[in-house]
Amino acid sequence: MLNKHTKILILGARGMLANDLTETLADYNLILWDIQDIDITDKNQVDLKIGEIRPDIIINCAAYTNVDACEKEVDKATLVNGTAVGYLAEAAKKNDAILIQISTDYIFAGKNKKGYIEHSQEFWPLNVYGASKLLGEKAMVRLEKYYLIRTSWLYGKHGKNFVATISGLAKEKKELKVINDQFGKPTHTVDLAKQILYILNNDLPFGIYHITNETKKGGISWYQFAKKICKLQKIKVKIRPCSTEEYPLPAKRPAHSALINTKLPKMRKWQKALKEYINSK
Repeated sequence: MLNKHTKILILGARGMLANDLTETLADYNLILWDIQDIDITDKNQVDLKIGEIRPDIIINCAAYTNVDACEKEVDKATLVNGTAVGYLAEAAKKNDAILIQISTDYIFAGKNKKGYIEHSQEFWPLNVYGASKLLGEKAMVRLEKYYLIRTSWLYGKHGKNFVATISGLAKEKKELKVINDQFGKPTHTVDLAKQILYILNNDLPFGIYHITNETKKGGISWYQFAKKICKLQKIKVKIRPCSTEEYPLPAKRPAHSALINTKLPKMRKWQKALKEYINSK
């Protein structure tokens, strides 16, 4: 159970999720570090700096998340998303801290239309980003005290995201083409932050958790997501569904990557979360 003296280190503190975590965990003893405060890819620096402050909990929101850019910068993606997590895991163990790592639906092959539960073993990343995040998972699961949190399709008011991109394009153009054969689950960072607090406050068992907003079984497509984004804002734009083949990107994406939650109370539906996000802008 958390108390006001619980020392929580949030890494990647300027990022989209970290900003909402900072607000959600405001009642606790927070230490906020970004890249100018610590280089998580430098093992000696990680050992020294984390050893100096001895946090009770480390939440790693630091990551290389540009999926397409990862295809060109393989070494950087592997180092930040994979190797560095191993450094953090070692530091957490030395200081008897809990490590919370944020991972992704992109570690899966995407062939299971029903989705993936927490202990699914169908790992087969289609891109460098997914492979690097899977490496990070493997680097930390040897720990005894950890929460590995997989999430997907994140959006929030503190960072670049699909909702903001579609909203901007829809106001500029008369027609948009959006992929309709990739399915997943959108997640509002505010809701993700609240679920992390719930896990910690209730001393839930260590292990893997899937956290997303609720959708129909199998998730929704980017096209369905885009249509709802524009409808809620009453933006008049023609949105045309297209296939992945019609809209090629440097990094391949899984066709079906819905994360199934079997351990936590269900979160609110994706439509309600999206509406709140849009109304708060």
